[in-house]
Amino acid sequence: MLLAQARTETVLTLRNGEQILLTVLIPVALLLAMGLLDVIPVPEPRVGSATARILALAVISSAFTGQAIALGFDRRYGVLKRLAATALPRWLLVAGRVAAALSVVAVQVTIIAVVALLMGWRLPSATGVLWAVVLIVLGTLSFGALGVLLGGALRAEIVLALANIVWFGLLLVGGLSLGVDSLPTWLATVVDALPSAALAQALHDAVVDGAAPGLGHVTVLVAWGVAAGALATRTTKLG
Repeated sequence: MLLAQARTETVLTLRNGEQILLTVLIPVALLLAMGLLDVIPVPEPRVGSATARILALAVISSAFTGQAIALGFDRRYGVLKRLAATALPRWLLVAGRVAAALSVVAVQVTIIAVVALLMGWRLPSATGVLWAVVLIVLGTLSFGALGVLLGGALRAEIVLALANIVWFGLLLVGGLSLGVDSLPTWLATVVDALPSAALAQALHDAVVDGAAPGLGHVTVLVAWGVAAGALATRTTKLG
């Protein structure tokens, strides 16, 4: 049942043109722009640093924005109520969405990695690759919890607007397009506590330096995920 539910959720996501634009086309276009054009300040090695940031953006696009919007409209059209009335237990519905999110992120990461390699990115050490995988899974779970928190409590139209506003906000000043070091001190302090910046900087340590991420960045990701998950269990509605 879990495999069937996860497969259904994954196929529905990959068949959605808007989701493909958000989760694949935009991240790849930004990777090309950040890695090849000297418009946005990116540390050297430029392609490696851009790859780390775009991997973080891909996780946010799929696990947070995509999940929040999909959940919001599933609630609006009564999909969750119908599924809850079947033999599927509620935990399996959640697990199916998580597995689907991880599947979509795996597709994103594969495409981005191939493009980055063609641009000249060099794979990090085995330690770096392992840490990158762990961070991507952790980031997916954390941002997935945030997506459920948003999509499970508000009306679909509000979720659609807020999810996209947050996505653009994190892209512009959330430690993705502009690194924390490029921001004013007062803003850098705030951004450094955001999960987007924590994921981007942790992935930079893994995919560029081939090293373990800083404990502070991992702590920020876990804290946001746990807090969002706890709130989501109290506020999520089926309809």
